[in-house]
Amino acid sequence: MSIGIRRWWQGPLDVEGLAITAVSAAADGARAVARARGLSVSVDTSSELIRSAFETVEHARVDGRSVSPWADLSGFVACADGFARLHGNYPHHADAIRRALGVETRRELDARAAGMPAQELEDTVVAAGGIAARVRTADEWKDHPHGRVTHDAAWTEVVPDGESRIAPSDIAPLAGVRVVDLTRVLAGPTCTQLLACLGADVLRVDPPDRPEILEQHLLTGMGKRSIELDLASRAADARALVADADVVVLGYRPGSLDRFGLTPTSLAADHPGLIVATLSAWGEDGPWGARAGFDSIVQAATGIADRCADADGRPGALPVQALDFATGYVLAARVLELLASGRGGLVRASLLGAARALLASAPPPEADDEVSMGTTMVNVSSPHGTLFLPPPPVLLDRRSIERDVGGYGAAAPAWR
Repeated sequence: MSIGIRRWWQGPLDVEGLAITAVSAAADGARAVARARGLSVSVDTSSELIRSAFETVEHARVDGRSVSPWADLSGFVACADGFARLHGNYPHHADAIRRALGVETRRELDARAAGMPAQELEDTVVAAGGIAARVRTADEWKDHPHGRVTHDAAWTEVVPDGESRIAPSDIAPLAGVRVVDLTRVLAGPTCTQLLACLGADVLRVDPPDRPEILEQHLLTGMGKRSIELDLASRAADARALVADADVVVLGYRPGSLDRFGLTPTSLAADHPGLIVATLSAWGEDGPWGARAGFDSIVQAATGIADRCADADGRPGALPVQALDFATGYVLAARVLELLASGRGGLVRASLLGAARALLASAPPPEADDEVSMGTTMVNVSSPHGTLFLPPPPVLLDRRSIERDVGGYGAAAPAWR
């Protein structure tokens, strides 16, 4: 499979290599599952499709309007002895920042941070239930207790167990496959969007008291049906969905769904042949195994933001949210591989694993300034407006696989 152009972003790290590796694995998985189900279809990808998909946030339009990815309290702050990064896109995380630091506005946040050591700011915000990380160098992360525990952990892990129930198909690679999607933001929803666009019936489940940010739903909701379900009062409904599912994808903080009976190991044990895929920020073991996190926070903690610093030493970021997208596609690849093999089992992936793979990769090749790339975009219908989005970066018989985006919370908690 020829990808095409190899280098298109600028920066000190081989983000293209990470993206190509992840999407190529997903394409290989789609090809394998199509073949296993007796479906004769070509599966391809390209540099332009990959770049476009990883730049979804930058290029997406909703009724002609661009998408704003960051809230006022998100981003880097200069501290007394360095920098930290905070994530306040979700209202409950922004509230935690305000409570922890006694601030209301961005100006107040910057003033408060300027008088605090970066480590103290991290500790204070996290203790209040917020999301923050001190900006570290790669060497500092290697010496961090969690960095030491996870230094050789794989990006993904697969533990096959039992036989799956997938029948042959002559319609689409994943026609008839049922997927419960309990994920948030980008990485998990990117995984399940690809599964949906390959033909799976994907039910995205969100809590009514903490709804997903609508723009996030629109950017990663192709082909899915969206339901709101209070697991505290309707856990039986969730378990009924799982009982008839082929795949469950969990993207919440490790341990946070345990009280609802949705632990990965118990799901796999109770439902032989079920594929249970889990996504975490920091891996599931070690001092930070139960800690929440996001792409930008993992970049800050592990040394990526430091590697991307400007000439004045202010930390920077990757050109796209590469840890999220790459991990989403790698997670999808591992699920597809299990489906193709006729097995169930556990699949684990982490943003930290993606960061580690990126930092360990060889320097990127030189960019060819003479080569320009287009951006692949498609119009997608939705009750929330007309969407202009990159399609998933996989072609079936040379055709893109985009699907419409359904209404948020508009579906019934039942399989087709």
